[in-house]
Amino acid sequence: MLHVSIFNYGVGNLYSLQVALKREGVKPQLTNNIRAVKASDALLLPGVGSFHEAARKLPRDEIRDMTRDGKPLFGICLGLQLFFDRSDEGPGKGLGLFSGRVKRLPATVKIPQIGWNTLKIKRYNEFIEQIPNEAWVYYVHSYYPSTEEDCISATSEYGIEYPTLIVEKNILGTQFHPEKSGSTGRAILRNFLRSIRR
Repeated sequence: MLHVSIFNYGVGNLYSLQVALKREGVKPQLTNNIRAVKASDALLLPGVGSFHEAARKLPRDEIRDMTRDGKPLFGICLGLQLFFDRSDEGPGKGLGLFSGRVKRLPATVKIPQIGWNTLKIKRYNEFIEQIPNEAWVYYVHSYYPSTEEDCISATSEYGIEYPTLIVEKNILGTQFHPEKSGSTGRAILRNFLRSIRR
């Protein structure tokens, strides 16, 4: 059985993520103990919450080192935003795994974005196998990642077209919530877990 760590930096809304993992035959542990994280098969950084508060509680160097050594990392919503070094939401240093920064959604749309939206797939990879273009996923966010790197696998539009699925080697990030995105989210989560089992 896979053992997956969900890093606990004080955000809420973790129950549905734990249920989704258990449904896939995974043993999730909610922890902020870096030794427990190192001993697990993968690390998940969840959302929803504040970039500043989460960044303050992250063992930044240890997570960066583990990820660069091949530890599978999955960031969801705020967790994806923490892949970047900084955010317009407030002070604090993220993991700096990708260049760019986290920006606020434009004032021309209702903020936060809450609800369903479609994926525009730019580049297929093992994490989005069998996911059709324009598949529906669920969002709750006010900020989005902005980067020029080649890590963008899918985007969505909400006042602006923004990256919503980022992939590089052992790193997967979704601005949407796969645990609340029905069959599409379940397929993405299942693909991530399958990549660990290989």
